[in-house]
Amino acid sequence: MSSVEEFRTEIRDWLRDRLQGEFAGLRGLGGPGREHEAFAERLAWERHMAAHGWTCVGWPEEHGGRGASIEQQIVFHEEYALADAPARVNHIGEQLLGPTLIAHGTEEQKARFLPPIRAVEELWCQGYSEPDAGSDLAAVRTRAVREGDEWVVTGRKIWTSLAHESQWCFVLARTGPTAGPAAERRTRRPHEGLSYLLVPLDQPGVEIRPIVQLTGTSEFNEVVFDGARTPAAHVVGAPGDGWRIALATLGYERGVSTLGQQVGFRRELEALVALARANGTAADPHIRERLVRAWTGLRTMRANARCGTEPSVAKLYWSHWHRDLGELAMAIRGADATLAAGEPYELDDWQRLFLFSRADTIYAGSSEIQRNIIAERVLGLPKEPRP
Repeated sequence: MSSVEEFRTEIRDWLRDRLQGEFAGLRGLGGPGREHEAFAERLAWERHMAAHGWTCVGWPEEHGGRGASIEQQIVFHEEYALADAPARVNHIGEQLLGPTLIAHGTEEQKARFLPPIRAVEELWCQGYSEPDAGSDLAAVRTRAVREGDEWVVTGRKIWTSLAHESQWCFVLARTGPTAGPAAERRTRRPHEGLSYLLVPLDQPGVEIRPIVQLTGTSEFNEVVFDGARTPAAHVVGAPGDGWRIALATLGYERGVSTLGQQVGFRRELEALVALARANGTAADPHIRERLVRAWTGLRTMRANARCGTEPSVAKLYWSHWHRDLGELAMAIRGADATLAAGEPYELDDWQRLFLFSRADTIYAGSSEIQRNIIAERVLGLPKEPRP
């Protein structure tokens, strides 16, 4: 038996044995549009995983991980999804910030922040987008000014997922000069002067405002920084090097964990096929064609993920596929899809899929931005004219 097969057997057996008793009721809970479900219980589950060495499996062993290969990491995420295990609460810390610190952080930052992430003792959120700077991160206006041994942060972040459950936020802020001759300001590239700061949220000067989504839940938030402080040493990379560090984090965001996401997509599609057969819509040739297209699209997605396709291509592809699946679900449901499952705004799984997947082509980099990246950086086409 190969090491990959042994690893698959190990994680499959562990999940089967542990998702029982006190954790049995967590199967299938959480996920897009359902982040509010049993959050405390899912947190306890993830700490249980940490106690048995099943968090941060891809991290190097010297940082508390298992040093799992890419193939083993893919197996982990596949088996986790196949076991119907609950949605993870520590994804942003484990999959985004942790690898960023391992690659670019100081030894002091690694020693301070990596152990609590691995143990699921500190949760993180991502402070990138702003009201006037969504996918255009180079336009961020949040500022951080050095005062002695601290950075003082002022500004607003938006669409900050799970900020209301987090203790820390990695914040992209402008620390470079804003003054200077007009000619100098015109020649300075907009992404210059940004820094990547690690900011505690439980302090005066931080206000977290939940935002109600189409699903009726509040997975993301507006975060207002009004003189919030963080130690000067909590800048990753050099001051002004935040753009490079932020792009590195975005690369990790679209990593191997998306293979587990595709297992969830497959299960949604299988359930939708069963629904179409049950309510008779599978007899409609148009519906059948859309279901076949969804199936072939999922196979294409999986093949590209295993081949290490450019992250922007993968993000553009899966987000449109999933949004289209939500629309197909509404077509199969028919007129009943327009009725809430219960008062005052209770949604069934298909309605939630349709509504939440509208955001898939926007968050984590909008489709418009992904197309520009593919055109300019991958295909080498002329850059889009900019003012």
